[in-house]
This record gives sequence, structure tokens and C-alpha cells, in this order.
Amino acid sequence: MIADRLNTLFAKPWIWAFLGAGLVWLATIAFTRGQGAGEILSAALSFATFSAIIGIGQMYVITLGPGNIDLSIPATMTFAGAVSMKIIDTQDSMVVPGLVIALTCGAAVGFFNYGLIRVLRIPPIIATLSSSFLVQSSAIAYGRGLKIKPPPILADFTTAKILGVPLLALCVIGLAAVMSVVLHRTVYGKSVIAIGQNPRAAQLTGINVEFTRFATYVLSAVLAGLCGYVLSGFSGGASLNMGADYLLASIAVVVIGGTSVAGGFANLPGIWGAALFMFLLVTMLNTFGLTAGVRLILTGVIIVCVITLAGGRKT
Repeated sequence: MIADRLNTLFAKPWIWAFLGAGLVWLATIAFTRGQGAGEILSAALSFATFSAIIGIGQMYVITLGPGNIDLSIPATMTFAGAVSMKIIDTQDSMVVPGLVIALTCGAAVGFFNYGLIRVLRIPPIIATLSSSFLVQSSAIAYGRGLKIKPPPILADFTTAKILGVPLLALCVIGLAAVMSVVLHRTVYGKSVIAIGQNPRAAQLTGINVEFTRFATYVLSAVLAGLCGYVLSGFSGGASLNMGADYLLASIAVVVIGGTSVAGGFANLPGIWGAALFMFLLVTMLNTFGLTAGVRLILTGVIIVCVITLAGGRKT
């Protein structure tokens, strides 16, 4: 009975990301002899939050099938953060309108991305990469290269903790739960999975393929806008390079988390495991005092191993 349950558990692709994160954390605290164990875990939850937000949107896009990917996420984060922070102008009373503005900025980028894909027939990887240059340039022109500070209430919210657990992480765990329900229990979510498995068959069953793709690219951009908004509060303001580290991260957390890059199979719980794993891995290698070159090599090797284990899903 126990053996069967363990076999069922280890058959879940997302389990390897969480196991990897746990092993890396244990290795780190073993090296430090237990010093700072709680602080490392709390920091991991804080920084993993941002990777999880954009990872959810990227996961939906990748689930649509081969060729679907959103490379405009970093630029969208920067644009939404810069516009919302400048309009808020450090006023606490403008926090909610600022959030709406950030989400609207994301939605506008999503509309533009899909317009390039649908109207101009540009492949998604080229369309979103091209739009990222335009969006980033707009952020530079609007923000004039200055770091725009957030209102105090937003900064306090994004850095607040409850019993050592970041409040923002708890909110994003709730968001992930909602998006998991949307993926598996709604017509839209099931349509995304069906299109990823076979677009032609999905269309023949009555699914509006193009509207589903449109909604998915908008969703990804809206979540990127949300991430840019909360990251601005957490990091002390919106800056032009705030999204630079999240291009590969948004893809890595999806793949490490167990989502199929071929589409048609999404794994939302793995997003959180992968986000924690990525941060803890960097923390562990830095704690060991390794050189930059060795850190990069080991990071690549370990990530490949986790992806290989997570990718062993039976058909």
C-alpha cells in the first residue's frame, strides 16, 4: 500500500522540482551548520514569488503547443512597473488605481502580441521578441531612465511577513490555486490543453482556437504586468532592468516544473517547486564560495538532471 502510494507520488512530474529544492536547501544549511536556515527559506519564498507569477502565464502559453512562447515578459514587467509607479507618484491613495493601470498595460501588450501573431502571421517567438523591443523603448521614454519609487503602503505589503512567511507569497499561492482550477475545471483551461494536444481536433470539436490563443497571450501579459507592479514595491521602485533576470526564469520554471514543452500537458504545482529550486540552487552555490564559471556549469548540469527526471512522464 505504502509502496503504491510512493510510486504514484514519484510519478508526478512536479515532485522532482520540490525534491530538488529540498535537497539543495538541506545541502546549504548543512554547509552553514544550520545557521540562517529559516532566513534562507523565507528569502526563497519571497524571490520565488515573482518567478511563480510570470511562470503561470508562460505555462499557459507553452501549453498551447510547439512554437508558442512569450518573450515579451521582461519588457512588459518594466513597462507596467514604470507607468504605474509614475502615475501613483508615491501616493498611498493611488495603490489600487495603480494596480489597474499595471494590469491594463499588460493587457495592451497582450493585445499587441496577438495582433502581430494573427494579423501579420509572425511566429510567436519572433512576434513577442519584436514587441519586447517596442515595449521596453516605451518604458525608457516614459520613465526617462529613472528609478521610480513605490508608495509606502505597497512597499510595506510586498515585504510584510506572517510568522516568517512572506505575505506576498501566500497571496501568490492563492493565485496559483485559482489558476489551477481555471486550467482543469473550466472550458477555457480545458481548451488550452486540447489545443496543445491537437489544434485541428480541438477546432473540429467546436473550440474557438484563435480566441483561446488570444486570451492566453493576454493572460500571460497581464500576469507580467502584475509581477512588474509588485516587484516595483518589493525592490524599492521601477527600474529599466527590473525584468532582465526573468526571461529565462519564466521558461525554466515551466520546464523544470514538469510542463511539457510539446504542449498539451500543464503542471501548475511544479511552478512553485521550480521557482524555489532556482533560487535555492543559486544560494547554495554562492554559499559554497565557488567561482562564477563553476557555478554556471553546476547550475546547468543540475537543472538538466531535474528536467530529465521531471520529463519522464508516461503517455
